[in-house]
Amino acid sequence: MSTSTTALLVVPLLVLIAPILSRGLGRWVTIPVVVFELVLGILAGPALLGWVDEAEFISKLSEFGVTLLFFVAGTELTASAVRGRTARRAWLGWLISIGVGVAAGFAVSPGLGAIIIGISLASTALGTLLPILRDSGDLGTPFGDSIGALGAAGEFGPIVAISLFLGGRSLGAASLVLVLFGVIAVVAIVQAGRRPHQRLHRFVESTLHTSAQFAVRAVLAVLAILVFLTLQLEIDMLLGAFTAGIVWKLLIRDADESTQRSVEAKVDAVAFGFLVPIFFVYTGVKFDLAALLDAPASFLWIPAVLVALLLVRGLPSMLAAPAGASRREQIATGLFGATGLPIIVVVTDIGVRQEVLTSTQAAILVGSGLLSVLIFPLVAAALRETPRASVGD
Repeated sequence: MSTSTTALLVVPLLVLIAPILSRGLGRWVTIPVVVFELVLGILAGPALLGWVDEAEFISKLSEFGVTLLFFVAGTELTASAVRGRTARRAWLGWLISIGVGVAAGFAVSPGLGAIIIGISLASTALGTLLPILRDSGDLGTPFGDSIGALGAAGEFGPIVAISLFLGGRSLGAASLVLVLFGVIAVVAIVQAGRRPHQRLHRFVESTLHTSAQFAVRAVLAVLAILVFLTLQLEIDMLLGAFTAGIVWKLLIRDADESTQRSVEAKVDAVAFGFLVPIFFVYTGVKFDLAALLDAPASFLWIPAVLVALLLVRGLPSMLAAPAGASRREQIATGLFGATGLPIIVVVTDIGVRQEVLTSTQAAILVGSGLLSVLIFPLVAAALRETPRASVGD
């Protein structure tokens, strides 16, 4: 039996096992389930146990998973994430991060390689952090809004940069295409937010508990339309997925609260119960551990890049900490801001395909992203749970 066929059995089993391990170890230390999904993917992948190799079918499901991840990130976008003090500081922090990140990239890999490294160092994994914030009850709090603003800047900004500099067009042509998409997106967002859409809400409510499941179908339709548009314009599809999340949130925002919760639960079931875990497991499977093992000295670069994430992305992210936040909460904000993975996976894959990054360089960046997901949220949670010892904190 080929590893491609085996993947149809092994990947769903790994998806099942990950939350069991996370919950079992949660008695002693809280580790995000995505960490187990990634680690299990690496273990089962070609570099170690060899149970799973890259397979086209799983790859397609993984692509659906990452689009849903960015869709959910769009639905969680709050007003404070796009305007006001928190948003301004988050975007200022991202501009500092991308500038310093690209400058650091030129020291390692001039040209497009520097841009890829800069984008990697300036990203924030909002989609990865959402389940953590949701489980901790931080969504909707000032701290959660700060992380949401950081994530919006740290995911939307890099996607725009990818479309501008890595799409194969000249900068001028890429800018015009992005402006065109921006106009279409703004029109869609304005139209979605202009009126209550009562007929839509009634239809959603009437099919919530039937086989029609119109809400889920509508979500997939909105997502498909905007992703299709980005693919036709040859810009990154994650930009369409993120925008689709914003549009859907506005379409459903005036519905009954219980209806909104039910729809959210159904979308979460499809996303975090099925497709998103496949994305993270498959990311682990694709992780090029062999490139690191062939050059053992490259492992030394991973902690160096982890420190670079803290300096390049973490420090500027502290600007967006809630007003009046303690020193511990400011540091926790920086740690969450420095947590990156999905954008790093996407942009390094582009770099390898365009032959501006080596497989080893990509593995170092992705490996650092993996560690950031494992370490930074844990340390941030520990800092926030520790009582303040003094007024100075």
